[in-house]
Order: sequence, then structure tokens, then C-alpha cells
Amino acid sequence: MHLFVDSLTNVDFSYLHRSRGIVGETWLANAALDGALDHQGMVCDFGIVKKTLRTWLDTELDHRLLVPTLSPLLALKQNEEGIHLDWKLDGGDIISVSGPAQAFALVAVESITPDSVAAWCVGELDGIFPTSVDQLQLDFTSEPIDTPFYHYSHGLKKHDGNCQRIAHGHRSRIRIDVDGQRSPQLEAQWAKRWKDIYLGTREDLEKEAGGILHFAYRAHQGAFTLTIPVERCEVLDCDTTVEQLAQYIADQLAAEHPGQEVRVRAFEGIGKGAVASAKR
Repeated sequence: MHLFVDSLTNVDFSYLHRSRGIVGETWLANAALDGALDHQGMVCDFGIVKKTLRTWLDTELDHRLLVPTLSPLLALKQNEEGIHLDWKLDGGDIISVSGPAQAFALVAVESITPDSVAAWCVGELDGIFPTSVDQLQLDFTSEPIDTPFYHYSHGLKKHDGNCQRIAHGHRSRIRIDVDGQRSPQLEAQWAKRWKDIYLGTREDLEKEAGGILHFAYRAHQGAFTLTIPVERCEVLDCDTTVEQLAQYIADQLAAEHPGQEVRVRAFEGIGKGAVASAKR
């Protein structure tokens, strides 16, 4: 018997890519189970399936940096204090990240893709369901978006939860209206501007030298650092919550369009976000 759960949950995270760098991403998770019927006439209770998988994905993937540990581009050190990694980009630049182990997902694959991560998850989840379940299948898909969107990564040191991790992110759509009229052109401009971007907060910028930005902060979960080439980052004079990002974009555009009201609907992953307006 085949049991399926579509759009089980979504996970927001970042991952390391050889050319794109640190990529903020959002995936929808779908699950299927094969097995015999139990004494209840079920393969497995839907409530158990959804709770078990959601909890595991929320704990092990969501708001983490996914690291392909089999990649030759990776140099990784792990000790009691946490993890430090160097990631070599095409062209020779290095991205370095450190933090508590719980801020990373060490995925035993050569590159991060929906298929490779799904296969790794299934292996990690082996034996988690009742014996009536013979096989678990997972697949990850992206939200269909037919308008401009961007991938951004960030960290929120003041956040009490997992958003404090310095390298997690989202794949997000954006809507921009000027005097009540939607502007696909401005949406496309911001999608290009924030394509595979790291959004850093200026107060967390420890130093800049030789075209490299060094971010560092201490949060409730521990100490975090990030070193990244300047061209892969935009530094803001505010924190990078979605509320402040929406206002940042609105303020930037209002300065470029004096006398006109700009309204920005900025998403953070799927189905959530903030709206901000500005006029000068």
C-alpha cells in the first residue's frame, strides 16, 4: 500500500555552492510511505507521519547551513566548541563560516540538490517509523513563482530562536507598487540585486580588508563568524528581519522616486512576509 503526504512542510535554509556561494533556499517537502496494513487498516497514521517528519525536518534542516561534506571544495574542522569551515569558490575565493554545530547540517553528499538531500534524509530517518512501513520516500520541490524573486542569506543575532544562526536563508518573491501600480521592472531590478546575496548588518561587520568582509557576533546559541567576498554581500544599517528588509527596499525606492508612494510586499520564504510603504 502506498501512502502520500504532499506539501508536508517547508524548510528555509542556506547551502554552499561552488559558483553561487552561500545560497538562501526554501523547499517544500513531500513524503510517501510504502508498507503493509497494520491492525488499524493503515500503513501508518497520518498524524504520526506528519508530526514525525515535520519535527525531524524542522530540527535537522530548517534554519541551518547545509554543508556537502563529500565535496573536495570543503575544509571542515569540528570540536567541542562547534564547526569551522572554508569553502572554495570557482575562481579561488574562500567563504568561511563558524558557529555551534546545531547551526549546520553536515550532509554526506558531494553537492546539495533536492535529490541528494532527500536521499540523505531518508537514510538518516531509517527505522523511525513502525515496522509496518517498508520504505520512505522524500522529495523536495521549489514553490512555483512566475514573478521576480531572490535568494538571500542572513543571520539575526538578536533573535531568540534559530534565526540567530549566521548563515540561513530563503527563496522569496517580491511585489513592488508605485502610486498603486505594480512595477515588474523594479521587482526584476531587486531580484537581480539580491540574487544569491548575503545580507549583513553593519554593526556585525568586524572589519573589511582586501575586498573581504568579516562578520562576527555572539548570540544565545553561541559565537558566529562569517567571512565573505564583498561582491557577494550587501551591508545594511539595520537588522535583516523581513520587516526591516521591506522598509529598507521601500525607503531606497522612495528616494529614487520622489513624490511617489512606494509599497513593498517582501516575502520570507513561502506564504509569509511583511509590507512597508515610503514616500519622500
